[in-house]
Amino acid sequence: MRERVLTWDVPGAVDAEVAFAALWGDAEHAFWLDTAAGSGGVSYLGAAAWAVDAEEIRLRGGDVLGWLRAERARWDVDCSGLDSGGASGGFALGIVGWLGYELYAETMGLGAMSPRRYPDALLMRVDRAIAVDHGSGRARLLARGTAWDGELAAWREHVLAALAAVSERESAPAPRVLPAGPGDPGGRFRRPTDLPTLQRRNEHGTSEHTGKADAAGPARPTAATAGIADSAVEWAYSDADYLEMVRACQHAIAEGDAYVLCLTTEARVDGAFDPWEVYRRVRRSSPSHHGAFLRSGPVALLSASPEQFLAVDRDGWVETKPIKGTRPRGATPAEDAALAAELRADEKERAENVMIVDLMRNDLSRVCEVGTVEVVRLLDVETYPHVHQLVSTVGGRLAPGRDAVHAVAACFPAGSMTGAPKHSAVSILSRLEARSRGIYSGAFGYFGYDGAVDLAMTIRSIVIDADGATVGTGGGITALSVPGDELAEARLKAAALLAALGEPPSGAGGA
Repeated sequence: MRERVLTWDVPGAVDAEVAFAALWGDAEHAFWLDTAAGSGGVSYLGAAAWAVDAEEIRLRGGDVLGWLRAERARWDVDCSGLDSGGASGGFALGIVGWLGYELYAETMGLGAMSPRRYPDALLMRVDRAIAVDHGSGRARLLARGTAWDGELAAWREHVLAALAAVSERESAPAPRVLPAGPGDPGGRFRRPTDLPTLQRRNEHGTSEHTGKADAAGPARPTAATAGIADSAVEWAYSDADYLEMVRACQHAIAEGDAYVLCLTTEARVDGAFDPWEVYRRVRRSSPSHHGAFLRSGPVALLSASPEQFLAVDRDGWVETKPIKGTRPRGATPAEDAALAAELRADEKERAENVMIVDLMRNDLSRVCEVGTVEVVRLLDVETYPHVHQLVSTVGGRLAPGRDAVHAVAACFPAGSMTGAPKHSAVSILSRLEARSRGIYSGAFGYFGYDGAVDLAMTIRSIVIDADGATVGTGGGITALSVPGDELAEARLKAAALLAALGEPPSGAGGA
């Protein structure tokens, strides 16, 4: 009998954070594709049936996207009974993971920087999950199989019992071990650490917080936490070096080698961090419609990304939504409207956004039917609790013989993290940065059994490993950029994430 995606509605309301902590808080390979509560979106959480990274794939003589394409060709799962909306959302199980920036070596045929701290990709096969609809508060179990019997029935009852045990609790209680179900490690509850909402803005009007759309008015700032001491943070480049790199980007632009370049740096904090506790702080301080907690062994990706890289639906329609341009919310309705208007009219922000839109149109035209690629929305200002953002949407229909993996190969890495033209930009940035970006600047999300894909940009993210935490940051450089402003913006973008790391950990140094 052909396998299909089975569903089972969970009685009562489900808190996604409590559910994840109870069921998979300590699982070695676990994921939470997190749409912030109140957004009306759907979150997906679960543990992996198995996981594979880029190094293992290459040891077998393959490449990551080729492996993905071959894996998907073997799939024969009936998804026809799974609705694309409601409690199930759009995820039909399949593959969840991340693609690191240096995967451009495969997609673009360019040499990538080495050594690299993390694998170029981490892919987890997911055959069981929970979908939580934040709009209704309801949840649905998803499982790959032929019927709810045997091991699947045991897993279902284990999950339902665990959820029932915590359904009346408003927040995760003190540590308590729940029995593990078939194939699922037990989890421990950890009391959440509250972090005051952070609102950072500089004199040039840059903020790095986003979340549910809220046109009614801006979120009110509260006092920021000091987080990690400055002396505990090691930056990839000194201030002087970064300023010189900005000027080098502008020289390349003046020479006609690029139009815009996305220059990046990173902050590293050594010590021991609890990824789960840190992620709880991140989602409280920076709620996002493309958040994520992805853990594989000692490495965890914690993201509050606001930007969709690529989405492909079951019918082959593909979209990308580049973000270029940010302003904070105003303290009054009048100031708020003025800041939105300022963003909409800003020459530098508009030019940068349009250049990336043109690049993404070109990328999509390589895999879409002739005449179907279009700019669905251009230079729209989207309003969130803490920021206004300048967003465009480019879409098209995949050509016959092309699938979602072809679309990823054509568009990766995203133009908003490279610049334009893409080949020249990647080469220039590789030479200037002289280091690997790793997981940062890549993408994360899912490849579904139904052919659908939803990937977000790996920005506004923390990567935690056994030795410490890394935060990537940067910004688009144009001929109009002011070097000092670009340095300030890059540091500001990392501030909230560094704050979420909390007090300096053991061995991190600093007061």
